[in-house]
Amino acid sequence: MVRVFWLAMFVLLGMPGLQAQKINADYVLHIRSAADPIVIDGELSEATWTSDEVAGDFFMVLPMDTSRSKARTEVMMAYDKDAFYLAAICYDDLPGGYIVESLRRDFSFGNNDNFLVFIDPFDDQTNGFTFGANAAGAQWDGMMFGGSAVNLNWDNKWSSKVRNYPDKWIFECRIPFKTMRYKKGIKEWGINFSRLDLKRNEKSAWSPVPRQFPTASLAYSGILRWDNAPPDPGTNISLIPYGMASHTNDHEHGDIERTDWDAGIDAKVALTSSLNLDLTIHPDFSQVEVDRQVTNLSRFELFFPERRQFFLENSDLFASFGMDGIRPFFFQENWTEQPDHVWCAHERQSE
Repeated sequence: MVRVFWLAMFVLLGMPGLQAQKINADYVLHIRSAADPIVIDGELSEATWTSDEVAGDFFMVLPMDTSRSKARTEVMMAYDKDAFYLAAICYDDLPGGYIVESLRRDFSFGNNDNFLVFIDPFDDQTNGFTFGANAAGAQWDGMMFGGSAVNLNWDNKWSSKVRNYPDKWIFECRIPFKTMRYKKGIKEWGINFSRLDLKRNEKSAWSPVPRQFPTASLAYSGILRWDNAPPDPGTNISLIPYGMASHTNDHEHGDIERTDWDAGIDAKVALTSSLNLDLTIHPDFSQVEVDRQVTNLSRFELFFPERRQFFLENSDLFASFGMDGIRPFFFQENWTEQPDHVWCAHERQSE
C-alpha cells in the first residue's frame, strides 16, 4: 500500500494542472533586441532606452508592504548577440546626499543606497544570479541558491556605470551571456528588481514581495519575456594556470644554490547549463585568489571565504549537505536577510 501511495503521489505531482503556479505571473517585462549599440556610461542617450518597455510602479516592501513605493524607480532591458543590458533610474526628491558606506565589491546591503536585480534563468524559483551596485558605483554580484540565499564569493566579468544627477542616480550595466548559465531555448526567465533608499528608510521591489520575505526570494519574481530565445552562449571554457619559482643560495656552506619551480593548470568546461567538466594538471588547491589581509588581535582563529572555483558552483550542496551545521568542504560566505531585516554575511567554520 505504501508503494502504491507514493507512486500515485509522483503521478499527481507530475500532472501539469497540479504543478505550482508562479505567484507573480502577471508582472511581465519584455526584453527586445537593442536598436543601436549601447555604451555603458550612465547617460541613457541611446535610442534603445527611449523605445523600450519600462518596469516601474515599484511596491514597498519595508517598512510596510501595503502600498506603492514612494521612491520612484524605472528599469529597462535590452540585448544583443553577446550580452544583455539593464538600465535603472533611481529618482530621489529628498535633500541631501546619497548614503554609501563602502566602495568595496559586494558591499553590505543594508548600509548603502543600492539597486539589485535577481535573475532566475532556469525558471525553477531556486537557482539564479544577482547583480547590482550602490549609489557610488560599487558592484555587487553573487550566485543564488535555495530560492533566496546568495553566495557573494562568486565574482564574474560584467561591466557597469553609475552616474549621479541632482534628482536621481542611474545604474547601467552590460552582462555577457557567457557570464551566466541558463536553459537553452526558453523565452521566459524569472526576474525581480530591488531598491533600498536609506533616506526614506524604504525597501521596494518591482514584483511585490511580502515584508517577511527577502526581495531576493525567487518565488516572488516576475517574468522576463524575450522576443526571441536568448542566443546559445556556446562552449564556455575557463583556464586557470598557476606558477611558482624560488631560488636559494647557501653561502654558509659553500654557496650551494637551489632552484625550485612548480606549475599547473585547472580547466572548467561547461558541457551543458547544469553540467561541468573539471580538469586539472598538477593541481595545487592552495593556488587560489589571495585571501583578504586581516590583522587578528583576538584569540580566535580566522576563517576566510571559499575561493576555489570547483566549490563555488553548487556551493549549497558542498557547504551543508542539507543541514545547517554540517560543513564537510571548508565553509562559505552567504548573504541572507534575517527575520528582523538585518542583512549580513555569515562566515561559518566547517564542522
